[in-house]
Amino acid sequence: MAGEFMRIEMLAALHGDCLLVEYGDVRRTRRILIDSGPVGAYEALRGRIERLPKGDRRFELMVLSHVDTDHIEGLIKLFANPRPWPFVVKDVWFNGWRHLEQAHGLLGGRQGEFFSALLAKRLDEGCWNGAFKGQAVVVGDAGALPEHVLPGGLKLTLLSPTLAKLERMREAWRKDLGDALDPGDLEAAWALLGQQKKYLPGKGLLGSSAQLDSLIEKQSRPDDAAANGSSIAFLAEYAGNAGMAASGNEMPGGKSRSCLFLADAHPDAICASVKRLLQARGLARLRVDAVKVAHHGSKANTTDELMSLIESPRFLFSTNGQQFGHPDEEAVGRVIGRSSHPSPTLYFNYLSEHNRVWQERQEQFGYKAVFNDGSGSPMVIAL
Repeated sequence: MAGEFMRIEMLAALHGDCLLVEYGDVRRTRRILIDSGPVGAYEALRGRIERLPKGDRRFELMVLSHVDTDHIEGLIKLFANPRPWPFVVKDVWFNGWRHLEQAHGLLGGRQGEFFSALLAKRLDEGCWNGAFKGQAVVVGDAGALPEHVLPGGLKLTLLSPTLAKLERMREAWRKDLGDALDPGDLEAAWALLGQQKKYLPGKGLLGSSAQLDSLIEKQSRPDDAAANGSSIAFLAEYAGNAGMAASGNEMPGGKSRSCLFLADAHPDAICASVKRLLQARGLARLRVDAVKVAHHGSKANTTDELMSLIESPRFLFSTNGQQFGHPDEEAVGRVIGRSSHPSPTLYFNYLSEHNRVWQERQEQFGYKAVFNDGSGSPMVIAL
């Protein structure tokens, strides 16, 4: 159908990720939300939702990729608001202890337990990992990669996490909780969440009058490899109601648009899944319209092997560079130097001391760099 579109907004999520994906046609816009940034970025998310048309604040899916604070905290605060919410969400993908004990574990810690408690209390039955029948969002060791088609024709192919990655996370989850909570005790997590001021809307959860802690321990977690390995990452492809192309970007009835959303996933897991996908589709390289670069451009998450498996004209970097100094120069250089697409375009949702150098090297290395305007508005990439 004429007028079909897919666009990605990188919200001002400080050093984290908060991505709004809209797709549809002239008749209807559908959307998904991926992550939410740290709690300090919550107002950007809240404001963006409020700017959606009244009566059309529906999300087909929200994805919490993993439990690092720079991805999860905004969603904790969003879901802490009492219902009715000013938006509708049909499904939420998030691997909590209740799922991952079945898959032999996953790191979660306090934020993971808090979000699990909120989903259990707030969501309607069947809306937590609903596409997976309430089970873990995970890539099996064999067979076809899990696929799910959202209403309107957005096809998601899961690339991460694998069972092996989740198995590494059980003890890390337990260790992070310490003596504060037992894993999976959502009633205890709910009670503890009610004492966390930074997440509370107004007077508290459900208008509770319980005494709030005057001093709140800073909730922080090292952005370690184990947490990143548990990331939910996927390929999103949109070709409208005509269906999904098995290969290439063109298909009868219209243009297929696609993006790799890599969260903070480990490159070995992504490469293994992409190879399985290429074999199934009979392709040598996966052509996509954009790649949301893993882990904010950390040098440990973008490899030569990954770059050899994909072809894309656009690479998206979501970070203001605070705390961890991302993107790393090595990662950006690898994207440019190993890209199979001539003159790729790099999109940065902030201009910072850590990425300013890429504004100056465009002519030298033959790429294009686009930076957000600094207004605090989302950076919009139309595919």
